[in-house]
Amino acid sequence: MGNNFFTISAIFFNVLLASVYFGKKRIDTFETKMYDRLVMSSLAANVFALSCYYTIMFKDNLGIINDIICKGLLVAYLFWICYFTLYMLGIGGILKDTFFTKKVVIVFYAVLGMISAVIMFLPLEYHNENNIIYSYGASANVVFMVCSTMVVLWIYLLVRNITKLKNKKFIPLFFVAIFGTVVIILQKVHPELLLLTSLIGFVTFLMYFTIENPDERLLEEATIAREQADRANRAKSEFLSSMSHEIRTPLNAIVGLSENIQGMEGLPEEAIEDTKDIVMASQTLLEIVGNILDISKIESDKIEIVDTEYQPRDIIENLARIDAVRIGDKPIDFKLHIAEDLPFELIGDRVHVKQIINNLISNAIKYTNEGEINLTINCINKDDNCELVITCQDTGIGIKPEYINKLFGKFERLGVEKNTTVEGTGLGLAITKKLIEMMGGKINVTSTYGKGSLFVVFLPQKISKMTNPDAKKVSGDGPIIIPAVKASIDYSTKRVLIVDDNNLNIKVAKKSLAPLNCQTDDASTGMKCLEKIKAGEKYDVILLDIMMPGLSGSETLKELKQMPNFNIPVIALTADAIQGAKEKYMSEGFNDYIAKPFSKDQIKEKLDELFK
Repeated sequence: MGNNFFTISAIFFNVLLASVYFGKKRIDTFETKMYDRLVMSSLAANVFALSCYYTIMFKDNLGIINDIICKGLLVAYLFWICYFTLYMLGIGGILKDTFFTKKVVIVFYAVLGMISAVIMFLPLEYHNENNIIYSYGASANVVFMVCSTMVVLWIYLLVRNITKLKNKKFIPLFFVAIFGTVVIILQKVHPELLLLTSLIGFVTFLMYFTIENPDERLLEEATIAREQADRANRAKSEFLSSMSHEIRTPLNAIVGLSENIQGMEGLPEEAIEDTKDIVMASQTLLEIVGNILDISKIESDKIEIVDTEYQPRDIIENLARIDAVRIGDKPIDFKLHIAEDLPFELIGDRVHVKQIINNLISNAIKYTNEGEINLTINCINKDDNCELVITCQDTGIGIKPEYINKLFGKFERLGVEKNTTVEGTGLGLAITKKLIEMMGGKINVTSTYGKGSLFVVFLPQKISKMTNPDAKKVSGDGPIIIPAVKASIDYSTKRVLIVDDNNLNIKVAKKSLAPLNCQTDDASTGMKCLEKIKAGEKYDVILLDIMMPGLSGSETLKELKQMPNFNIPVIALTADAIQGAKEKYMSEGFNDYIAKPFSKDQIKEKLDELFK
């Protein structure tokens, strides 16, 4: 019994291992296929070893059955050794799944079959004396030679992959190579010990916990898949960012020159209508590019909520004024209602609050052909907390009840049978919902198909200042009438330097500034800009492009800041319009930021703010 203790223990562990391992879902890889065979051949070897011990005790009575069982043990050794060698070749990266083609499998098992036949036909002697029982002879010597050859190959593979020994995959391999050599030598000298059988049983069991645990395998595969997805997301985000910049640059020329043509006198009515359509189409394309970029940033967790102080009334009124222009010729009354108790200054993510409101208004304008759009801003103030309640109600086409649950899905455009003329990707509301949830808020929607929709957003914000001592009281009754802003600035005395490597962009900027009657100059590189300033040229403002060959806009500004007595305001004029771009360039020292494509009104508004 003492000689069989390790064998019986190995059988117990192998049965336990087989029941657990084969009872779990496994990943179908080359290494896993080899481990499947290792588990079965290890179990078979240990069962044969125990059976062999007792059949030798009854040699005279069992005859040929004794030979079959004992030689079966040697064949099990042979198969385990060969499978383990293939496993090491797989771990070392030498063999892959593609190794087991149909022809290779036939050749592999044909060679194993021939060696097994040799083992079965060669003579095997048995020793049974003083309770010392074992087998020996030519058949055993063949297996010993195969095992010795394989161990030499294992040692070679380990030396070849010495840099990978820290990887836990190589722990059992290292263990087998070292102890396998010792065990083979000991069993050759003392064949009655039966150590080899126990060794392969315990090594197979150890491999389950260090390499082939299906749970760890699945986790490892999931980790690899996540890393690949992250890399793909990063590549997608970089591509979309580049695409956004490349599209915005020509759009700048399309929008700018079209607006300039619209303002010309004596043009045919048809030409004016065509240029108006060009501008509208460009704005739609710009919205699509922006939405695709935003959803990509959200999915890759690259959009952050940045809380700053902002004045909500000013932002909402300006946004309403800009969006109202998009209604165009539609017979729609756009009304804005702002609660009297709306705090003067809040703390929150100003950029994304603005984006949420803009998306709601854009969606209402897009799906409303006539009637009214009401944007209402209410609030619930308690201590230092303010919950903004943003309501956008329209008399548009509405939403069918069965579509409500799909409303915030990506690329969903509901009721396309009535919306075939509506342009867009269906990303606006998906982005809105994601942003609201990131800010700890929620959005509700109710709709009557054919009559209109009501969107209600709840956004938690912090109160910075409840009132503005210098502000005139604004009545909360009825819609707010937003007067047009009249500039009283004399631009004829102002001199503007436009720095851009694209001549078409310079042309657009000059035409946008022409109605202001200001003086303009240009430079095609950052270096030429520096040369003009060093030469003593005087400017009231510099419009500086960012992405230029040689010195970028940011690098040019850095050089300008190092010049003594330099105090000219510099505005970043760029197609880099991703979320957070304005904050980025302001932190670099720019006085303001204008995203391409820009309109005449936008560039005038920025200059008005700068010179007021």
